[in-house]
Amino acid sequence: MTLSRLRRRAATVLMAALAAVTVTVPLGATPASAATPHGTRFYTPAPDPHAVKQILRLTLQGKWTLALQLTAMAATPQAVWVTGGTGRAVTKSVQDVVRRAQLTRSVPVFVAYNLPFRDCSQYSAGGATTVAEYKAWIDALAAGIGRQEAAVMLEPDGLGIIPWYTTINGSQDWCQPAEANPATAASDRFAMLNYAVTKLKALPNTSVYLDGTHSAWLGVGDAADRLVKAGVSRANGFFLNVSNYETTERQLKYGNWISQCVYYGTQGPDSARGHFDWCASQYYPADPNDFSTWVQTDQWYAENVGTVPASRLPHFVVDTSRNGHGPWSAPAGVTWPDPQTWCNPPDRGLGLRPTTNTGNPLADAFLWVKIPGQSDGQCDRGTGTGTDPARGGIADPAAGAWFDQQAIELVQLANPPMR
Repeated sequence: MTLSRLRRRAATVLMAALAAVTVTVPLGATPASAATPHGTRFYTPAPDPHAVKQILRLTLQGKWTLALQLTAMAATPQAVWVTGGTGRAVTKSVQDVVRRAQLTRSVPVFVAYNLPFRDCSQYSAGGATTVAEYKAWIDALAAGIGRQEAAVMLEPDGLGIIPWYTTINGSQDWCQPAEANPATAASDRFAMLNYAVTKLKALPNTSVYLDGTHSAWLGVGDAADRLVKAGVSRANGFFLNVSNYETTERQLKYGNWISQCVYYGTQGPDSARGHFDWCASQYYPADPNDFSTWVQTDQWYAENVGTVPASRLPHFVVDTSRNGHGPWSAPAGVTWPDPQTWCNPPDRGLGLRPTTNTGNPLADAFLWVKIPGQSDGQCDRGTGTGTDPARGGIADPAAGAWFDQQAIELVQLANPPMR
């Protein structure tokens, strides 16, 4: 094939990738009580420019199937991350997304990610510097959404990593940044999240979800306690597995338990009010490493909560962008100081495509919240070398940067497969 024909073929694939901005997913009908109802079309943002470059390179190399798979990944509805900026600039950028979504009759999923001390100043450090600055930023975000339909995932890790926080069990959490005031940092975090929930839910067509972490992180009671403190009763619910790899099957169990635990600790028997620590979880009576035992926790909720209408429980959404093969474990016999199983694990695959057809009355949607193909950070498995031994010693891209190798793995190992 001549170079000119290669270039024409590359241009065809490239235009397909760029056309992703207009692709939406039509879905079928479900309960009116769902915060994100069936029939929702989710918005597809413009692809990462580096994804387009990778598609072009693969096309020029004659790797048509792989180029088309990456194009299909880019053309799948994904979230829009709003991670900083101020005032009018934030409002305008959000308005631009909302207007493009209107043109395709689709609903954008925004990720609000700007809390002070976000990610405890680690791989995704940054964010606002004061409570007042954060509230002003939320005001600008809300102004950009206005009266249009939108869903907001409010602050991934915002409840999983809280600076200077004392857990439900009375232990001091590990996140203790020197720049944060130990006396006020945790209460400030809850105040900011409550403010954001109130502001965004005042919009007529916006659904809001708070951070519920995932089934390999917080215990059910701890997650429920934090969600209640953050204002989940005024939000639509919570999100699970954002930027992680835990299986959808486990998230559905975990999400149902959190919802029931919230009910148990707020509307259950008088003796249980506030006692989220009494809730059964993935850690007890279940064994977190043996999924067959999770029925024991199901039974606890059947006995202590019973049947509660879905309309009276917080709902949730699950990030399925990269969990097609579930979580990763370090190879047997490897003794890295910190395996960092959440950070660019090799040989993972895309998961279920975005849909509201979840088969679970409390699960509003499966979404692609983390942008598949973007790096989790410069993982070194605790070695201090700056290179990733799980990936042959390469230097992983910085958090949020495009990762060619991971993008290829995700489409080649997609479950279900890319078509």
